[in-house]
Amino acid sequence: MKHIKLHKYFTIFMLLAAATLFAQQPKVETSIDSTRIKIGSQFNLTLKTTVDIAAKVNFPEGKNFGQLEVLESYPVDTVRKGAMYELVKKYGLTQFDSGRYVVPQLPVFINNTNIKTDSLTIEVTPVAVDTLQQKMYDIKDVATASGSNSFWIWLLAGIVVAAAIAFGVWWFIKKRKKPEVKEEEVHYTSPIEKATTQLKALESKSLLQKGAVKDYYSELTDIARTYIEEAIHIPAMESTTGELIDAMRNAVRRKNMKLTQETFEELEKVLRNADMVKFAKVRPVDFEIAEDRSRIEKTIVKIDQSIPEEKEEDEEHTLSWLEAQRKKEAIQKRKKKRIIIIVAAALVLLTGLFFVGRAIALKAYGESSEQLLAGEWIKSAYGSPPIVIETPKVLIRQDVEKLYPENAMAIYKEMQVFSYGTLGGHFSVSVSTMRYKQEIDPDLARTAEGYIQVMEAAGSRDIIVKTEEFATPGGLQGLRAYGNMATPHPVTKQMQRMYYELLFFKQENGLQIVSIMYREGDEYGAQVLDRVKNSIEIYKLN
Repeated sequence: MKHIKLHKYFTIFMLLAAATLFAQQPKVETSIDSTRIKIGSQFNLTLKTTVDIAAKVNFPEGKNFGQLEVLESYPVDTVRKGAMYELVKKYGLTQFDSGRYVVPQLPVFINNTNIKTDSLTIEVTPVAVDTLQQKMYDIKDVATASGSNSFWIWLLAGIVVAAAIAFGVWWFIKKRKKPEVKEEEVHYTSPIEKATTQLKALESKSLLQKGAVKDYYSELTDIARTYIEEAIHIPAMESTTGELIDAMRNAVRRKNMKLTQETFEELEKVLRNADMVKFAKVRPVDFEIAEDRSRIEKTIVKIDQSIPEEKEEDEEHTLSWLEAQRKKEAIQKRKKKRIIIIVAAALVLLTGLFFVGRAIALKAYGESSEQLLAGEWIKSAYGSPPIVIETPKVLIRQDVEKLYPENAMAIYKEMQVFSYGTLGGHFSVSVSTMRYKQEIDPDLARTAEGYIQVMEAAGSRDIIVKTEEFATPGGLQGLRAYGNMATPHPVTKQMQRMYYELLFFKQENGLQIVSIMYREGDEYGAQVLDRVKNSIEIYKLN
């Protein structure tokens, strides 16, 4: 009896648990705001579900729901209701052909559980035209699309940049030629007076207090070098530390100056410390800086005291040496100016050549397949019967009379050709549509052979051809011819291997051809080709 009761309670518990489980199973409400629309008009599909806060919900996404095109997928609206969330997802849908269509069951994943939405029916009605009241007009010719402006943009950029650099060089030279307003020149009676005054002025700049240790040492050693150059007439400013010490020793012996070894060591020590500060970024402590300042001042005084009185011959030698130094400095300034002008002119020339060369390369080869793949693509319809295709650039209408001989045009009632790129460039794509004057059922295999012969006439060699049946996403059957070949570039005339695919379709006494080519081995070119080919839409004509 006890076991019967336990079984009864267990059964009731399981029923309650199951009822609770099914009660908690989320549902997705499906609705549309209209059951009947005009061709091309938008109607809204709404999916609504209520879940707990921790639930993960993934609504369907895609370009098409069944035969209906998704114009826009709106963001999810979230409304909190206590411990629950109400999620509302809307889509804008349309259809460009009349008829009855079904919004299919769509998968909504809630916590990894796939919940199917309800299917709904929408009727798309055609637009009625009263031909008695509304005048009918012939279809206008397809407007010629403007070509790519990349060539002219790069060419103009090259001219502008080159002109800007040329103006900058001219302005720089003109500015240097302007007579600068010179400060009133201070005349010193002797080199020692000049050096002493400059040392006092250095301290008044407070460079050490500003943390400019490198600038302090540069000015300190320049003062010492300038004094040595003017006092004992050696090229101190241009010499390294070692060269300066050696030149000083030679001058001291030549002039019979009485300088101790300690003086040379003190001067060399300061110059070495300055080199470490300027080139090795060493930062001496404050007392070391003060000692170097004191060493320079004492060294200058000792050198000045050891200089003997100059004789008349020595004075003439000094004057001639100073004159030679001034001429040398003037020559160096002219050389430096000439180098600046040459470098600037070369920069202008190279910059201009780069931009012009870039423009010419774009004109001859087009953009690289990597750039095309990353750019903004364009979807459009070309020709009659129309071919809808997505391409990295707008296809430009070509003059068919120049592309094909006159006798070939005699059999066509209408022919249109649109293309981008050059044969042998990085990437090229073309769309051709034609209608025959007479009732003809073209053989696609023979048409492919004729197209190959046209490529051979254009200079292509070693063409490898494979063929197979091909069908568009809309179900139109056609022929695919593909392979590789050697093609001369129209500018360089160099032969290069190209991979190509040709797609042929026939309907309504007409022919439609899509040609795609890229350089063999270009992985980005293969990706561009696949994207273009997969986008082709050719509708069956009634």
